[in-house]
Amino acid sequence: MSRLTLEQANVLVAAALAKGRELGLKPLTIAVLDAGGHLVALQREDGASNHRPQIAIGKASGALALGVSSRKIGEMAVERPTFIAALGPVLPHGIIPAAGGIILVGADGAPIGAVGVTGDTSDNDEACALAGAAKAGLATQ
Repeated sequence: MSRLTLEQANVLVAAALAKGRELGLKPLTIAVLDAGGHLVALQREDGASNHRPQIAIGKASGALALGVSSRKIGEMAVERPTFIAALGPVLPHGIIPAAGGIILVGADGAPIGAVGVTGDTSDNDEACALAGAAKAGLATQ
């Protein structure tokens, strides 16, 4: 089984932030978690609002908890709002049902972590997460 390294996480974060600057986005916050949901890397750009780290972690953690992207969790929230709402107090880092949280997978296809990005629109957050994962050479689910 592969493991997510600090080096990979740092490359991912730097690339996601660079993508945000390239697109002229609002200040971003990026969190990278390992497969156990533990924080590996987090950066909050100057000017990002005060609870952005918790939102980024919630996007990544929710994706790991349910095994799907936070975009899919948002779709699930429309279909089953009571279920998704009930997860908030149960999950240690909450759950954010909006795009920007994606699962990172190893060569064997098993999850090795997740990234959560927040600060701009959810679609832009997700684009930065995907760009960061690609730059770090990590596959996504």
